[in-house]
Amino acid sequence: MAESVHKNSLDEDNRKFVPDEVFETIEDAAETIEFLMSVYETGEGPLVYPVLRKDGTNMGYVQLVPMAEGYEVGYHIGKEYTKNGYATEAVKAFLNDIMQRKALDKVYGICVSENIASKKVMEKSGFQKIYEGIGEYQGKNREITKYVFCLVRD
Repeated sequence: MAESVHKNSLDEDNRKFVPDEVFETIEDAAETIEFLMSVYETGEGPLVYPVLRKDGTNMGYVQLVPMAEGYEVGYHIGKEYTKNGYATEAVKAFLNDIMQRKALDKVYGICVSENIASKKVMEKSGFQKIYEGIGEYQGKNREITKYVFCLVRD
C-alpha cells in the first residue's frame, strides 16, 4: 500500500493544492500510513480510507478530518485515475456511511478556489457553496471556496 500511496501523491495537482499530502519516498508514505492506522485506536485525528478499484488497486483516499467547527471531507485520486468520476463516487459513498456512523448532520468541504476539479467533485456530490474569498488553508491565507453537505435523514 505504501508504494501506491507514494506514487499517487506525487502528481502536480497534489503538489500545488495539498503539498502536505505529498510523500516523496515510500518510507514517508509508510510512516504516514502507520500514524493514520493509530488514529483508529485513539479516535483523535483524520479518519482516512483508501479508494480501491475492484481489482484491489489503490487509486487514492477519502477522509474525514476534525476541524474547529465540525468535520471536513478530504479526498485525492491519483492522476492516473482522474476524470473517470471515481472521486465523486467515493465521496458520495463515504459521506453516506461516515456521517451515519459518526451521527453527523453536516460536513464541510474546503478547497483552494482555483482547484476546479475539487469544486466539481463537491458540487456533484451534493455540497452547497457557502463561502468564497480569503481564508486560511493549510496555514496560509488563500482564496478558498467552502462548501457544506447536510445529511437528510428519513
